[in-house]
Formats: sequence, C-alpha cells, structure tokens
Amino acid sequence: MAGMTKSQIAEHLAEKTGLTKKVSAQYLEEFAALAYKQAKNSFTMPGLGKLVLVNRKARMGRNPATGEAIKIPAKRVVKFRVAKAAKDAILGPKK
Repeated sequence: MAGMTKSQIAEHLAEKTGLTKKVSAQYLEEFAALAYKQAKNSFTMPGLGKLVLVNRKARMGRNPATGEAIKIPAKRVVKFRVAKAAKDAILGPKK
C-alpha cells in the first residue's frame, strides 16, 4: 500500500488547520528545505525523529556475483533516527 502523496498531506493539513491547500503545500516545501539545510548539524522533528549526518568508515565487502573481496570507501550518509514517541504511537508501548 502506498503512502500519502504531497498533495494529500497538504490537503489534510489544510482541513485540520483551516489554511488553504496552497499555503499548506508551501509550508511542507519550506519545512523540507529547512531540514535539508540544517541536517549537517542534525535536524530534530519533534515527535517524529531526527536527521543526522554520519561518517561511515571504509570497510571490506564482497561482490555477491563473484564472491570477490572489494574495498568499500568511507563516506558520509544521512540517517533518520525515529523518536521514541513515534515508535510508541505506531507500535504501541513495550510490555
């Protein structure tokens, strides 16, 4: 099952907040742009999680087709760490 599209999210926000759909869509775009810009320092979305920049070390891997060992270079990646509140809301609290 597919998730909600950007226009569906904007429409839902417009209904809940009383804003227009256009303003809601603009808010989503600005929020995403801010997240991209601030992700270098980590960007927290309260109640959802945090975007963080992580440095991965170089490591040895294996080519699945040939079994040959290959060197995977170090790189920077963006990760999303889900907030505990979001986990509990989606999965239910741990017992």
